[in-house]
This record gives sequence, C-alpha cells and structure tokens, in this order.
Amino acid sequence: MERVPVVIATPIEAELVDELRAVDERLDVRFEPDLLPPPRYPSDHGGEPSFERTPEQQERFTQLVAGAEIALGFPRESPAGLAWMVRTAPHLRFVQCMYAGAGQQLRAADLSEEELGRVTFASGSGVHATPLAEWSLFGILALTKGLPRLLRDKRERRWDHYPTSELRGKTMLVVGLGEIGREVARLAEAFGMRVTAIKRRADQTAAGPERLDELAGEADAIVVTLPLTDETRGLIGHETIARLRDGAIFVNVGRGGVVDEQALVDALRSGKLGGAALDVFAEEPLPEASPFWELDNVILSPHTAALSAHENARLVELFAENLRRYLRGDDLLSRIDTSLFY
Repeated sequence: MERVPVVIATPIEAELVDELRAVDERLDVRFEPDLLPPPRYPSDHGGEPSFERTPEQQERFTQLVAGAEIALGFPRESPAGLAWMVRTAPHLRFVQCMYAGAGQQLRAADLSEEELGRVTFASGSGVHATPLAEWSLFGILALTKGLPRLLRDKRERRWDHYPTSELRGKTMLVVGLGEIGREVARLAEAFGMRVTAIKRRADQTAAGPERLDELAGEADAIVVTLPLTDETRGLIGHETIARLRDGAIFVNVGRGGVVDEQALVDALRSGKLGGAALDVFAEEPLPEASPFWELDNVILSPHTAALSAHENARLVELFAENLRRYLRGDDLLSRIDTSLFY
C-alpha cells in the first residue's frame, strides 16, 4: 500500500498528532517537534521568535518538507515560509493553512501560476467563529453598558446613578455572513436584537453589497467580518459610516483594510458613533501615533480576538476531515480560490 506523506510544519500538541495518524492507515504523518519553534502560548503557530535551527536541523527540516505531499501549516506562518515550502516540496499537493485569512498570505507569497495550479490550499475559515463572535458581542455589550465610563468612574471614585441602554430591540447589521457572521447573528438574536446582513451574493439569508448603505441606515450596531480582497478593500467608507444611526457601535473582526479608518476616527471623535471595538487594523502592529490608542470610546485588541486554547483542536478537526476528502478525491472544506485569494 502506497502511503501519503503528511508533514506537520507548525507546532501542535502531540495528542493531536495521534488523532491525525488515526484518520487513515494510508497516511504517513511526520512530526518532528524539535525542528519547530516552541509555542509561546496555546495554539501559537508562529512560535518563539528567537528560535533558530542548527545547520544540521535545517538540513533535516528541508528533507522532511521536501518529501511532503500534504502539509499542515508552513514555516512561521509567513508568506516567505509558504513560498519556500511550495518550492522545496516538488510533490506537494495540499496545504492546510492555519488562519482564516490565509488568502492574504497566499497572495503575498507571490507563487507562480504553475505553483498555484499544482497545490491546493485550504484556510482555517470557520475555526475562529466562536471566539470572534463572542468578542464582537463583548465589545457591543461593553460599550452599550458604558464600560469606559465605569472604568473612569472607578479610577476617580465617583458614585453616580444613571441609566444605560439595552440590546433588546436594537438592530445589528452583519457585513459578511460566513461562519463568523452567522455565529455573531445567532448570539445577537439571543440578546433580542434584530439582525440584517450583507454578503457577496444575495440570497434568502442576506442582501447583496448594493444594499449596504441602505441597511446601514437602520443599524444600531455593525459587525464587519469580511476578508480583505480586491472587492472588499475600502468597502466601508465615509458614506456608509455616516448613514449609521447616531450612537451606533462599530465592530471590526475581519480585516482593517476593509474600513476607511480616517472616516471611522472622525465619526468616533464627533460623537456620531457611540464607540468601536476593533481587533484588526489597516497597519499592524498599530502605530504608536494612531488616534485609536487615545479614543476613550474605542476598545481594541492586537488582532488576538480569534486566539483560543481550543484553536489547535478545531484546526486539526478541520484538517482531519480534509484529509478524508483528499483521499476520496472530494472537494476540500474552506478551499482558497486562487483567483480571489479567498
């Protein structure tokens, strides 16, 4: 029986490797953790920045990758690491990427048409729906219930009574109704919110992009979950933000480049928006001079809202299903369209 070599090129737990080996006896799962950067925290795919292989280790790692037909992750989860892997492994046919936004990494790897045609790439889309949806609702709740004021009053030992708003009866607009967007909508509806949505192609669950500004005019909260593509870059501009209801809350857990950040800053400073919860930015790390650091009505996180102690387990579950599909010759889940890089 000819076996299919599967190389694990990103740090994961040993018990998860055992789960992959149990998927099918035709799989030859190769995992050499001493050749990978040690993780700094659970589900860290980049690993310790100071890690360097010895020349002997680098030779072993190169030989390991060169024999791969399938790979889980790629070195440092960087575009350069992806390009190196594809060019080092002539028989590579499938790479399971770790990030939902892996299309951006694939685009940045600048692979040739031949390389893109030879290798199938799948993203981690859907794996991060739970933590990102929870973070979105956390941001909306925190701003609706006045967390910035609560923290300020606590520091100043101020004891004032005042009413706050409620989510029940308010309208949320979800821009991007994929796995993350659907989970955001489910949680919002559980709080009694009315949910509208935009997706690339309209259907019975969501409107098309041409109705974005119309639906923005009805929104008390907007949650952006979009990837960054040629179609979505700058999609949420000044006009869309201006149409939101006064005091609306803006959440972005997609990609920073989807939003006109200056228009967002202006709306936050003027009081047009009640606040924003932002996990992603056009430039990362966020520059020290960015006004987002100083705005009291902004909750921000350093693109970490998707991180979860359960991430590796969910990624391996997705990869295991894709391994079964690969062996059967079926379509892969979360396959990246290399014409759209999404």
